[in-house]
Amino acid sequence: MKTQVFLITPPFTQLNTPYPATAYIKGFLNAKNISATQADLGIEVILKLFSKEGLKDLFQVQSSKFQVSDQNISDNSQRIIALQDEYVKTIDSVIAFLQGKNPTLALQICQEDYLPEASRFAQLEELDWAFGTMGTQDKAKHLATLYLEDISDFIVECVDSNFGFSRYAERLGRSANSFDELYAALQEKPTYIDGVLFSLLKERIETIQPELFLISVPFPGNLYSAFRSAQWVRKHYPNIKISMGGGFPNTELRSLSDARVFEFFDYITLDDGELPVELLVEAVCHPELVEGQFKRTFLLENGKVVYKNNSNKLDYKQSQVGTPDYSDLFLDKYISVIEIVNPMHRMWSDGRWNKLTMAHGCYWGKCTFCDISLDYIKIYEPIAANLLCDRMEEMIAQTGQNGFHYVDEAAPPALMRALALEILRRKLSVTWWTNIRFEKSFTADLCLLLKASGCIAVSGGLEVASDRLLQLIDKGVTVEQVAKVTRNFTEAGIMVHSYLMYGYPTQTIQETVDSLEMVRQLFEVGVLQSGFWHQFAMTAHSPVGMYPAKFGVVKETETIGTFANNDINFVDSTGIDHEQFSFGLKKSLFNFMHGICFDYELQEWFDFKIPKTKIHSDFIANALEEEEDFTIKPTAKIVWLGGKPLVDYFTKSKKGNSWEMMMLTFHDKKESFTIQTGKIEGEWLVQMLEKISISSSKIFTFQELKWDFETCLEDFELFWYSKPVNALRDFGLLVL
Repeated sequence: MKTQVFLITPPFTQLNTPYPATAYIKGFLNAKNISATQADLGIEVILKLFSKEGLKDLFQVQSSKFQVSDQNISDNSQRIIALQDEYVKTIDSVIAFLQGKNPTLALQICQEDYLPEASRFAQLEELDWAFGTMGTQDKAKHLATLYLEDISDFIVECVDSNFGFSRYAERLGRSANSFDELYAALQEKPTYIDGVLFSLLKERIETIQPELFLISVPFPGNLYSAFRSAQWVRKHYPNIKISMGGGFPNTELRSLSDARVFEFFDYITLDDGELPVELLVEAVCHPELVEGQFKRTFLLENGKVVYKNNSNKLDYKQSQVGTPDYSDLFLDKYISVIEIVNPMHRMWSDGRWNKLTMAHGCYWGKCTFCDISLDYIKIYEPIAANLLCDRMEEMIAQTGQNGFHYVDEAAPPALMRALALEILRRKLSVTWWTNIRFEKSFTADLCLLLKASGCIAVSGGLEVASDRLLQLIDKGVTVEQVAKVTRNFTEAGIMVHSYLMYGYPTQTIQETVDSLEMVRQLFEVGVLQSGFWHQFAMTAHSPVGMYPAKFGVVKETETIGTFANNDINFVDSTGIDHEQFSFGLKKSLFNFMHGICFDYELQEWFDFKIPKTKIHSDFIANALEEEEDFTIKPTAKIVWLGGKPLVDYFTKSKKGNSWEMMMLTFHDKKESFTIQTGKIEGEWLVQMLEKISISSSKIFTFQELKWDFETCLEDFELFWYSKPVNALRDFGLLVL
């Protein structure tokens, strides 16, 4: 029996873990009993290229194009060509090491006489201090990554100038208002890497024999290879229908009108893919059952591009879309690399992560730079914590991996709390991280709960560290609030990464300098561990893009292109060249992340004159020293993360009076501690700790504890703020 659907992610996205879109759709198709097979052709092409046979072919292709003495070849590539036998000899072992199958090779790699070295290794001297504290495995991964990047440089110069590990011909996909350049590239002779892609496609298509070929295009760097894949299948298997979906068309192709696109594709779908794909399967595989019913789908009719959204069916709820299915993907063949010394970027590229989503869309949905008018942001729908845990358990059983990256726009704090409690109740051993807003709901106790459940890191947008601009962005936070929230995460042992922005409309030079000073202080006091600066980009579906005059900018052109339309060129009323700050901001951040250069004057990061900062040098430190509010809401939830205490009774005497006391001994994973209290209070506490323990199905509120206490004792507040209870607060008695 033929497979109905073949889903691919075309080259290239990540090396360490599959992009999850095809797994999400396959999980949904499973629930609908639609047969589907998926493939990540990105990792498959990489593994073909970076193998003994692959390198032999690459060097042969190079030699047919250039002579070694050719003056057009750089000294670096000439060195790699001269050492080609060493590269061919070591490549399979290095790839196996990066796949986690050959850990003992780390010892040899770290001796630095095993791998052939070209220009990428020149940075080792500069970074030696940063890697000095790394373990052998991590250092070896970094050296092996430099080795692969050297080979990549050789491929770009001598074989295929479009090559890149996480993107391919990205330039052709970025801001391609016109299809002309990409269309012209597709008329040219396929490249060597195209040929590798075609050989893999041929093998799969002949085995699977699909009726519908779905190509997920998450990024501009996948676009060229998506079209090449479609072009090849259209030519050799014209009976197969081909569709494109994913992040790129969702944001870039919403006003598509160029009919030439449909020389390659039959359909292009937008936004949530489940229902559009189900309808395509019906239209392609069972045309007798349905007549022309589509959901958010572009197609060609009478030579014109038309947009069909004529199905009355409603999109599926998140509880109905099934569990992502990673079967068919070569999970043991992904490679972990360490490219740069940035803790969060290291997590993205090192280790395999199962991808899940806590909530569809964004619960905040107001940030003015964001595409909040599009459904993937606008339609907010959380998933119940017990269903999330069911999916986690299914995926652990399927993949053998217990690491999860929740890919939310911004994970909701209340749902994170519920998920953490459910993970702890089920006694799951998992590691997870996600993206958040730095909002005040993330109290110290909530962060401790998240840490206990396996949360190791969060990333969030501080954006422009200026309260005026944060208000203009409608971020709903202040710099002071961000400082307190990042401290809560840091003190709980959760790493914090911040997205940082410069060049927001009407941002002054003074605000850029002051923003850098805020960032410097956040790193100096130790509440941020990782960050990344990016320059503001105006997009068509954001409030800034839709109402530019309101934000003091003017669009350079109002013309809507026939192909991709998202990024908009604009002129800021300030007339400031924000690009000039790029190098200094990134260089300073690199140093701050490594705990150095906090005493540098900000001027030292720039080769042009900047004004002095107006931010007090202790602004962040002072914000963190403010008195905490000790009032507790009656509805606050009380949870005990610890275990049952060992109980001893003893009698205490003073001035001829004696009374019974209790000593409670607790053991946690690190240490043991004891508290002493009166017998009656102690007995109440022991039975209450059992009721509010993490394994309990009922969660008690502060008010309920107070009522229960005061049925037999007096003045609950006096007891709650006493020394014994304060000790428990330090060891897992949480107010949420």
